[in-house]
Amino acid sequence: MNAVIYHNPRCGTSRNTLALIRHAGIEPQVVDYLRTPPTRQKLAELIAAAGLQVRDAIRSKEAPYAALGLADAALSDEALLDAMVANPILIQRPLVQTGLGTRLARPSEVVLEILPVIATPFTKEDGEVVKPQAKPDPRR
Repeated sequence: MNAVIYHNPRCGTSRNTLALIRHAGIEPQVVDYLRTPPTRQKLAELIAAAGLQVRDAIRSKEAPYAALGLADAALSDEALLDAMVANPILIQRPLVQTGLGTRLARPSEVVLEILPVIATPFTKEDGEVVKPQAKPDPRR
């Protein structure tokens, strides 16, 4: 299975998500989106594919959010996308794409929705254990 993770190596959730993908036996394409941000079109596609609204994919706790006045509810999705492309630190992370879908992996276990079933427990950086998923019932 192919996978792409839009990753920030300084983010614990992003590091845990990357490790969880690898735990599932997949070596993903890792995109350091701060150094190589997605295009505006690609970002819009990722957000839509993840089932998010643009505002849900923006990091409101980052300094540029306040400095650019992005809390203004009247701002269009286009204006928010422009701000995210110009200031990639505003992109919520990690976004992950696989053949099974696209997710914003917050918390990191959300990525399990688009990965093959894991067979063994996974331990996050903070010691929290993610248990193997139940096998899908073939009768459903």
